[in-house]
Amino acid sequence: MKSDFLLAITQLSAEKNLPSEVVIGAVEAALVSAYRKDNFTANQNISVRINPTTGRVQVWADKTVVEKPTDARAEISLDEARRLKPDAELEDVITVEATPRNAGRIAAQTAKQVILQRLHEAEHSAVFEEYAGRESDIITGLVQRIESRQILVDLGRTEAILPAVEQVNSERYRVGQRLKVIILEVVRTNRGPRVIVSRSHPDLVRRLFEMEVPEIYNETVQLKSIAREAGSRSKVAVAALQEGVDPVGCCIGLRGIRIQNIVNELNGEKIDVVMWSPDASLFIANSLSPAQILSVELDADEGVAIVVVPDRQLSLAIGKEGQNVRLAAKLTGWRIDIKSASVAEAEKAEISQPVVEKEVIDEIVIEEELPVEIPVAAEPEIIEEEEEVESLPSLDSAFTPPPEVIEPEVVAEVTQIRFAEDILKSGPTKPQAKTKKKKKQKGSQERDTEEDGIGKRKQRREARVSIDDDEEY
Repeated sequence: MKSDFLLAITQLSAEKNLPSEVVIGAVEAALVSAYRKDNFTANQNISVRINPTTGRVQVWADKTVVEKPTDARAEISLDEARRLKPDAELEDVITVEATPRNAGRIAAQTAKQVILQRLHEAEHSAVFEEYAGRESDIITGLVQRIESRQILVDLGRTEAILPAVEQVNSERYRVGQRLKVIILEVVRTNRGPRVIVSRSHPDLVRRLFEMEVPEIYNETVQLKSIAREAGSRSKVAVAALQEGVDPVGCCIGLRGIRIQNIVNELNGEKIDVVMWSPDASLFIANSLSPAQILSVELDADEGVAIVVVPDRQLSLAIGKEGQNVRLAAKLTGWRIDIKSASVAEAEKAEISQPVVEKEVIDEIVIEEELPVEIPVAAEPEIIEEEEEVESLPSLDSAFTPPPEVIEPEVVAEVTQIRFAEDILKSGPTKPQAKTKKKKKQKGSQERDTEEDGIGKRKQRREARVSIDDDEEY
């Protein structure tokens, strides 16, 4: 029986991944609840002790020393008490062994429930203690269940929660997929410890670099700062703590093997490794790589850095949708204002020109004040010339009659000759043809119009013949 009891303890400790001492303590607490129901009073103090070697169970109870005990479960006589403790006196409380021979069925069921409850509590406490000190550590889990707003990741001893906020939008998860996550928070709740993990936190990139780059793990190279937009791009600033070490080369590795492993773990997320510098201007210039920087001006009071880049490098420095400059600002802690070289030169020229422009404006005002009176003096002369021009026709009116006498005859001859030439050279004009087409639609009037046209033609021919005869004579 004893060996069976110890075997059951060992199996429980193996299944729950708990020490045997914890399991024995849970069983002792369960037996206390079971024995109190049947063999002891409700308020009596009892305890159970199990020998881990032999498996023997002993129950100890506190009893009060009296002359004549009325309740054997809670009282003991003075003679019996002095056998156990020679200096015992009346009204003293002594602890005596009171192991019952057996427990009832209800007591056994209660003991089972208490054992399971205590084992759950012990398991939760062990899980909390295990993960409570591992915040910001990277851990590998298995996707167990996908819900609408969260993903449950199996960590082995417990389930972790991957909230929607901590997921990467560009990643697609599936059940059974193995993921590397970082532990954000461990909280103790009524249902046990709750572990929250993340895939989008910048510390995930830091831990991956520590795993892949031995120089960072050994603190030969230090990660100064990290700026990340999960699923798209990250920037990492590194510095060497030992002379002769290239921090950027250590992180990239031979033929890029180290950085490639990190990129693969992050599902293709781009990573820029830049050199950190105590000089803020140089650090800002490095953070905007791969763009070339012409100059950097710092305003320490406002925390603004004005960066000048070549015109052809402006879009590269800003990045797609401003991503490059945004990550650089997060990495350096400065607000960065990027300007092209042409715009910067134009602003410098405008700053240097205000005094000259005022002088030029004054000169223009002085020159314009003088010519204002000139148009006033010139107006009378212009008016006199116009009057003189208008008065000339009145003086030459005597010479007009000769042309007036000649003009009517010439006009009459010209009109007669033009009328005859028009008849000879051209037949019926297009407008007449159109009138014919329109008149054909009228039915009975077609013949009348044709006869009138023929009559008019004969008259014109006779007129032409008479004109020709006159010219011959």
